[in-house]
Amino acid sequence: MRVILAEDSTLLREGLVRLLVEEGHEVVAALGDAVTLVAEVEGRRPDVAVVDIRMPPTHTDEGLRAAVEIRERWPDVGVVVLSQHVERSYAARLLAAGAERVGYLLKDRVAQVEEFLDALERVHAGGAALDPEVVRQLVVRSTHGDPLARLTPREREVLEVLAQGYTNAAIARQLHLSLSAVEKYLNAVFDKLELHRADGYSRRILAVLRYLES
Repeated sequence: MRVILAEDSTLLREGLVRLLVEEGHEVVAALGDAVTLVAEVEGRRPDVAVVDIRMPPTHTDEGLRAAVEIRERWPDVGVVVLSQHVERSYAARLLAAGAERVGYLLKDRVAQVEEFLDALERVHAGGAALDPEVVRQLVVRSTHGDPLARLTPREREVLEVLAQGYTNAAIARQLHLSLSAVEKYLNAVFDKLELHRADGYSRRILAVLRYLES
């Protein structure tokens, strides 16, 4: 795939460039700030943009704002944001437009090379890749009346893995369940969260994402 990187840490940026090139991908641009990121995406039209949330000059949300703009203007470009910590409000802003071609990973996850590459592939293929810790913090809520409280522990466990962007078969392998059992649990999750079938509507990831509001 063709990738653009925007990461202000030179060490991490160069490490990612080397990793991606060694895996056969093309890094069409590697940037140290978010200022030129949108223009680079417009000119080069990569398959995926990997973006640090906190970038110069203020190190607040420059990268996130650029990622959201990319998603709005070029929905066929996958976006994977990297964050030092789980920030629920940032995740909500990124995922507000839906759960296609989007990823939210903690920087620690990049060190798990196979998991990082798998996340990029899933986003490139049109899916989602959410860090397990991000999902865990989004799912575990204590608000009164939270619909997720209706789920059983096993249903919640299946939902956590689902929200990371995995297929039913992959969920079955990770949780040592049969495929039919996974389908049964997911149907129960969708029913309890009142997510009904509709054309163009992804019940899978939105089972978690629709409850992102704090």
